[in-house]
Amino acid sequence: MSRGTRGGGAHEDGTHGGGARKDGAHGGGARKDGAHGGGAYGGGARSASRDAAGSAPEGGAPRPHLSHRVPDLGALELLLAVARHGSLGAAAREVGITQPAASSRIRSMERQLGVALVDRSPRGSRLTDAGALVTDWARRIVEAAEAFDAGAQALRGRRDSRLRVAASMTIAEYLLPGWLIALRAERPDTAVSLQAGNSAAVAERLFAGDADVGFVEGLAVPDGLDGVVVAHDRLAVVAAPSHPWARRRAPLDPAELAATPLVLRERGSGTRQVLDAALAAHGGLARPLLELASTTAVKAAAVSGAGPAVLSELAITEELASRRLVAVPVEGVVLRRDLRAVWPAGHRPTGPARDLLSLTRDRP
Repeated sequence: MSRGTRGGGAHEDGTHGGGARKDGAHGGGARKDGAHGGGAYGGGARSASRDAAGSAPEGGAPRPHLSHRVPDLGALELLLAVARHGSLGAAAREVGITQPAASSRIRSMERQLGVALVDRSPRGSRLTDAGALVTDWARRIVEAAEAFDAGAQALRGRRDSRLRVAASMTIAEYLLPGWLIALRAERPDTAVSLQAGNSAAVAERLFAGDADVGFVEGLAVPDGLDGVVVAHDRLAVVAAPSHPWARRRAPLDPAELAATPLVLRERGSGTRQVLDAALAAHGGLARPLLELASTTAVKAAAVSGAGPAVLSELAITEELASRRLVAVPVEGVVLRRDLRAVWPAGHRPTGPARDLLSLTRDRP
């Protein structure tokens, strides 16, 4: 091309404002020896000269991002298809776009690189010398992208092969079994481990990275976690049929409930948090009659007649139906709570954990 070509065109010696030189150097592009401004070929990365690569002198404008100088994968795959078929129409069909769209994409890539890539004629489409060189580089980039994608799929497969769930006791015993059975139907190859503990222990496991998702029963989402309500629950005061409360007709008032030693869950459990908060304005809980670390243990103590207890309605359905426990009415205090799925703040669950969340249902 003549030297009279204006800025952005090519000079006789091959220099180009952001374009290509005879030796292949290109503003942010590629050289004949395979070096590429910021790019990598043949497994190694070699920088072109500072000026040819588009680097700014000290104190100058920042160097453009690589993504603005290198065609996207779709364009490179189209160029490879043109090389295989010798026809822009056949290449368009292979990649699933129309011929006009393919032609537009090739022209856009030529403008981006500053060189002609394809000669079009009634007999078909033929790569130019520059197009053949760019196609060789494109093949390596696409192969590297395919290897990248295969590696990413392997990582997802490893992630999806297991699910670690941490849940507070009531959810672990009475809600999660049904959810996990449903998850098993959708993901039969995912191995699930469930760690049950109180709500504070669930938060600790999430912070330590020992669980992918957690379920808690407290009043609010613990600090440092995000969450969503998945169900609702009510706490009930219960007693064995032999206890005097089982025969009373008048409801308990909050002060009487607070002053009575009860069989309770330990501090840190969601049940205890709700009860402590509900009775704080009525003198607070009396010293517990028994303090036990599981819902099953509290229920067994209440059934045996050790004393009245406060338990999730989810946990006492069978005992109430069989009259092994009797629900004691209470007025003037709200013992309702939200059950939540939780995860570390800013890291919403993915893969099997996300699928498990989709299987939970908010209940009135």
